[in-house]
Amino acid sequence: MDTPLLVERVLKGDRRALARAITLVENGSEQLRAVMAGLAPGTGRARVVGFTGSPGVGKSTTTSAVVRAVRERGLTVAVLAVDPSSPFSGGALLGDRVRMQDHATDPGVYIRSMANRGHLGGLSWAAPHALRVLDAAGFDVILVETVGVGQAEVDIAGQADTTVVLCAPGMGDSVQAAKAGILEVADVFAVNKADREGARATQRELRQTVAMKDRDDDEWKPPIVMTTAVSGEGIDELWERIEAHRAHMEASGELERRRLRRAREEVQAIALGLLRSRIGVGEDSTLDALAGDVAAGRLDPYAAADTLVGGLGAP
Repeated sequence: MDTPLLVERVLKGDRRALARAITLVENGSEQLRAVMAGLAPGTGRARVVGFTGSPGVGKSTTTSAVVRAVRERGLTVAVLAVDPSSPFSGGALLGDRVRMQDHATDPGVYIRSMANRGHLGGLSWAAPHALRVLDAAGFDVILVETVGVGQAEVDIAGQADTTVVLCAPGMGDSVQAAKAGILEVADVFAVNKADREGARATQRELRQTVAMKDRDDDEWKPPIVMTTAVSGEGIDELWERIEAHRAHMEASGELERRRLRRAREEVQAIALGLLRSRIGVGEDSTLDALAGDVAAGRLDPYAAADTLVGGLGAP
């Protein structure tokens, strides 16, 4: 499919073209630059909501339940689910499609699984471009589900308008909760599996964590929602809190600021990638020659870096 036709079909929401465009993103195709240029005018409308948390807290089940709540409100929704890649084969199970089979026949839902391919931070390196493609395809809401993450994997906060951090009973004591960096990026907390013993204790620990941060009177305070995603309990309230956060961001100007930061980081990542590709590797590369001088003590690393960047010139 040639680029103009592919762009035209993606903008019309054609599912086959959409799948093809995201595959180009994942493969880093040379066609990608032209595709992104064509899709740019159609972006910036979708609401992007991220779901993250430790393995086993119920991200996939919660995401599936939220899809149902969104559809009940007459909105179209795309799901970008990131799965971990095997460090040996490089493959991924892409099991989120299995958990979301209930939505497979709904024309208003599009589900795409994506392997993280070893990228740290909870997302795939291709996720920002994939979000742009889904946005251009006209979906009202895009839900992003990260891989099971640890305390410091917070990439989703840079990609989503609203970040939902899921917790579950048994996450640890209040000290463990307080030191978990991922909790600091939450716009909304969901204590999932709230029907289990210890759920109220987890809620109290999160309240203490939220209370520890100094906030201005008009600053958003992350609410804590009790959910049981398997039965759907609390999911409507969770979506209402997500909607309330968006309304707060629009009123305060934070939504525009977040999207500006997202675009800045995306441009920076592409620029750094281009620089890396131009630096090159191999015995005859400038980088290796300068590295040899640094290793031998003939040059300091800062001077070597200045020489390398200065020698790149215009593309």
